[in-house]
Amino acid sequence: MNPAEWLARAARDTPAAPALFHGTRQVCDYAGFARQAAAIAAGLHARGIAQGDRVAIFMPNCVDYLPILFGIFWAGATAVPVNGKLHAREAAWIVAHSRAALVFAKDPEALTATGDIGTTPCIAPGSADFATLTAAPPHDWPAAMDRDDTAWLFYTSGTTGRPKGAMLSAGNLMAMSLSYLADVDDVSPRDAALYAAPMSHGAGLYAFVHILRGARHVVPESGGFDPAEILSLARSLRNISMFAAPTMVKRLVDTARACQSNGDGIKTIVYGGGPMYVADIQTALAVLGPKFVQIYGQGEAPMTISALSRADLADHDHPDWAARLASVGRAQSVAEVRILAPDASPLPRGEIGEIAVRGPQVMRGYLDNPEANARALRDGWLLTGDLGHLDPAGYLHLHDRARDMVISGGSNIYPREVEEALLTHPDISEVSVIGTPDPDWGEIVVAFVVPRDGTPPDPRSMDDACTAMIARFKKPKRYILVPELPKNNYGKVLKTELRAQLTPDPTPVPAAS
Repeated sequence: MNPAEWLARAARDTPAAPALFHGTRQVCDYAGFARQAAAIAAGLHARGIAQGDRVAIFMPNCVDYLPILFGIFWAGATAVPVNGKLHAREAAWIVAHSRAALVFAKDPEALTATGDIGTTPCIAPGSADFATLTAAPPHDWPAAMDRDDTAWLFYTSGTTGRPKGAMLSAGNLMAMSLSYLADVDDVSPRDAALYAAPMSHGAGLYAFVHILRGARHVVPESGGFDPAEILSLARSLRNISMFAAPTMVKRLVDTARACQSNGDGIKTIVYGGGPMYVADIQTALAVLGPKFVQIYGQGEAPMTISALSRADLADHDHPDWAARLASVGRAQSVAEVRILAPDASPLPRGEIGEIAVRGPQVMRGYLDNPEANARALRDGWLLTGDLGHLDPAGYLHLHDRARDMVISGGSNIYPREVEEALLTHPDISEVSVIGTPDPDWGEIVVAFVVPRDGTPPDPRSMDDACTAMIARFKKPKRYILVPELPKNNYGKVLKTELRAQLTPDPTPVPAAS
């Protein structure tokens, strides 16, 4: 079933129900929301974009985001949401790889200036082109879509640093949404989904279930995460639910504690996307109360591997409470979870191995990447690349990432893409990037740099080399100059030795900004 049918049904059944908000200001009701999506669908069809074609969205959070996203679905096309924080060159690579027929972009000139998207048209919301696109008579009902049709092409990075396009079907999105109701939280029309995290990722994926239930959708005026603004919106709008990375939770709790707020008006905070320290969630519960649910998922199994329930998080008296807080909960209703040995055989409870998941939420595969598919998908199981164990009660505990990905502030950062950017610097001979724990960000990026010809690179120029190639949030927070990188007999850099060098902490070269 086409996900846009949930929007069409909500508009049919409760047309006057409030739908889209910019801050506390209502922008439109469900009838208006559906009318915008239907008009965008008609405009896409008028441009020759047919069912199954791909349409990219490269925009920050804004009130136009959901009408555009569901307009793409309404047309029967595949949406390709791109993280609005990415560098234009990174976004252009995704647009080209996905073979998008059109791009909705806040700044089309920045995207087209790369030259990497060829003649792919770009349209900015609010522009004359956008007005022309939406002038066509709206389609009455969404185009038909089978459960196996790709609805969302979710770009996630791999160990090479190049993004991979996880093909999420209409059935995957339906399974994710219904599992939310079964395992995460109930949703009513009185609720409001607040989009403080990027709508191109987890926050946007939770729009589906809130549309299904005819709830409100709120984009903060800041367009992002501002703790004081969120607390104010919650007091005004009531029944706010949101997805947040652990670092966002920590900042929100710090702000609430400073202003003696208990988060009045916040219904649910779903956290995930990185490690949450036990002390931090205990503090969050003490300050804001039982408002939290933890989820564990990947782009390949969107938001839907395991969940640590509100009841588990709030059950202070349970003898295993602290241990459960350190887990990522139990398998969600649609998920089967196994722990696998290196030979892919199942391991018994308590033993550490690779986490694998199977269910109707698991992607169809990666676009045009048979090698990655062969590594990640085996006999219907998704191999996550994460290491963990299941305890006797079925709680899943993460131990480490089998890959070298750094999760900073809830965003995935892959070392190779940072290394490649730094290696464009004329004074850098070699570089190796790792993550190290940080109380505020979860992890920060640290770069070990070997100067070329003994000339120490200036930190600001190293920052400039990064920001010319990758998004600003990916650049290292620290640079450490070393005469050489530790390597094994095969010439592979020993990142375990680099991590060991951070304890005790060597004298770093701080980043310029």
